[in-house]
Amino acid sequence: MNKGLNQELIERRKQAITSAVGNASLNFIASGKGALLKDVEGREYIDFAGGIGAMNIGHSHPKVVAAIKEQAENLTHCCFMVNPYESAVALAEKLCSLTPGDFPKKAVFLNSGSEAVENAVKVARYATKRQGIVVFDNGYHGRTLLTMTMTTKVMPFKLGFGPFAPEIYRVPFGDTKALHDFFITHINPEAIAAVVAEPVQGEGGFIAPPDDYFPELEKICSDNGILLVMDEIQSGMGRTGKMFATENWDVTPDMMVIGKSLAAGMPIAAVVGKAEVMDTVHVGGLGGTYGANPVACAAALAVLDVFEKEGMLEKSVALGEKLDTRFKSWQKKFSMVGGLRGIGAMRGFELVKGPDKAPANAEAMKLAAYCGENGLVLLVTGIYGNIVRCLAPFVITDDQLEKGLAIMEAGLEEIHR
Repeated sequence: MNKGLNQELIERRKQAITSAVGNASLNFIASGKGALLKDVEGREYIDFAGGIGAMNIGHSHPKVVAAIKEQAENLTHCCFMVNPYESAVALAEKLCSLTPGDFPKKAVFLNSGSEAVENAVKVARYATKRQGIVVFDNGYHGRTLLTMTMTTKVMPFKLGFGPFAPEIYRVPFGDTKALHDFFITHINPEAIAAVVAEPVQGEGGFIAPPDDYFPELEKICSDNGILLVMDEIQSGMGRTGKMFATENWDVTPDMMVIGKSLAAGMPIAAVVGKAEVMDTVHVGGLGGTYGANPVACAAALAVLDVFEKEGMLEKSVALGEKLDTRFKSWQKKFSMVGGLRGIGAMRGFELVKGPDKAPANAEAMKLAAYCGENGLVLLVTGIYGNIVRCLAPFVITDDQLEKGLAIMEAGLEEIHR
């Protein structure tokens, strides 16, 4: 590999791609396999970011690569709305079978998580003939006009992009009393079409609610004719040890939004919901040119086959236990490691400082930078940018995991001095 090529590409990037698109790292990647990435100069990195949760089964899984190649040789696009094809139907059948709920379901495919959330809201408003949408503090649902309105954090997601979409109402997460009070002081629940929730909040800081929260929320929605929509874009596809994080609380949402790791990096997302809800929309009301692209559908079908045959959920559980054990040891060793976050393999911890345990954003950024310089891709998240998160592929080997955690620990020691 060429030394200096990264710098050359950085300069080209500056000239060709807007600075409005940020980069966590400026190491240009040439290839990836499993839990490893290699840059254009031949340096290898252990990946604890997973393309922001899109690579749960790892980079370039052989079955996914083979499925993409085979499909690309036969058909790359004809638009499902013009001429349908079997792979889209087969994928919808599988997702309708896998998602929670013992009732007839149907699906619609979109290009991204943001699009899928938008379409779930469209369906909810159409089906209920109501307009209001309830979302939660610290939530993240995307970057389109509607989904950034539904998102909490202003910088970088919302700053300067208003005016925002109407009829979006925000309440505290994990507190059903606050929702009851909101329906008294702010809006009649009969005006609410849907409550949209992340089972475990991702960009908000890997926040899981109390165990009784979602069953109570489900009942509130049911009692008031409100549709419950679960945004499983980051928490789904095995990340919490269940196929979908919703299953941790034994609730059955009216609609579920799936994306990211569904197709191991290929652009596809889905809304899967009760057939009686999904079919209320008139013919032609949902869709898009690239929705259910055949190559992406083939990749997603291969991903689901890998989950079934290669024990991905078991791998996720084992990974989560190892991360939890190590993070707990750091909690005892380093005073700056505050609360632990998440469940399953969706794990993180907060960095804090001072007697009042203030968010240590600068220290979190230093840790991520240290890790990047030493061969580990690591991301921070949270409203204050002080949550260190791990979204490592489930296929990471014990040696790779240990090496990555050792780099993190060395980084903590460095900034703890």
